[in-house]
Amino acid sequence: MGASLGLALRTDGWTVFGWDPEPTALAAAEQRGALNRRLSSAADGIEEADLIVLAAPPTASEETLRGLDTETLVTDIASVKTPIVHAAVHLRHFVGGHPMTGGASSGPALATSTLFQGAMWILTSDNAAREDIDTMSSVVRSVGANPVVMTAEDHDRITARISHLPHVVATSLVELAAGEEIAISLAGGGFRDLTRVAGSEPRWWTEVLTANSGHVMAAIDELTARLERWKREIDDANISAIAETLDNARRTRAGLGEHHVPVRVVLLDKPGEIARVGHALEESRADVRDFQLRHGEHGGGGILTISVSPGAVDDLTKALVNQGFTLQD
Repeated sequence: MGASLGLALRTDGWTVFGWDPEPTALAAAEQRGALNRRLSSAADGIEEADLIVLAAPPTASEETLRGLDTETLVTDIASVKTPIVHAAVHLRHFVGGHPMTGGASSGPALATSTLFQGAMWILTSDNAAREDIDTMSSVVRSVGANPVVMTAEDHDRITARISHLPHVVATSLVELAAGEEIAISLAGGGFRDLTRVAGSEPRWWTEVLTANSGHVMAAIDELTARLERWKREIDDANISAIAETLDNARRTRAGLGEHHVPVRVVLLDKPGEIARVGHALEESRADVRDFQLRHGEHGGGGILTISVSPGAVDDLTKALVNQGFTLQD
């Protein structure tokens, strides 16, 4: 995430200096083009900066903030905000941030300057000056994202429901399926889509879930109550209630829109298939968000799912068909 922001800011004309406690990560970010120059320490270059961004897990961000003494505007990108704004209360210029984007994979080698295009980017209002919020809103828009201002408490309550709880659910579903030896091999696209986030880096998520534990536990309690209702309605064969709940959820889901759209390509078991996909991507110049390859269990080939921004679907579909591919609905 931090390297992607470095790439996006450099694309917008910023000069980006960076430091990371892990030398290999710092080298990878520099090699990827996310930095103009490495820094020798976390304190290096602070006074000459116009903006300081902490791109680290919650605990590391808190520790850094408590020891930070600067008049420069500071922000962060952690997905829990209340402990962060408390740790930054002594700073004159601080606006907490959380870009609502990302993927299951992580690391600077996978960074992309388009990661934030079209994403919501939460900015916290707690103790923040209006001019600092305006400055951060401008920065957020410059990398293609949409700023949304709210309190840290509201952010943590909402993200517990739409981000943190889904991670718990996805992990639980994988655990449940793993209890049946054949279940994982039978899992189709729906299960894979639903549990995608279970493939995320565990150390980061351990911190997020514990840092926002109060709201996460409340969300788990709410979900448990809804699952108990499902048990009663299914046990009673309450067809009308089940149908109404499913239809209400379908209508709500339809109103979400899509941050990305999957294009599914049938790959045959022969050389050059991936190369032809590459030619189609080059031809369409599609904004790719994610790849997922499901191999055929017996006989090779498989389905390649390419997740792209909604505006890229038609051009990519046309390019793939031009390359002779069959697409799967």
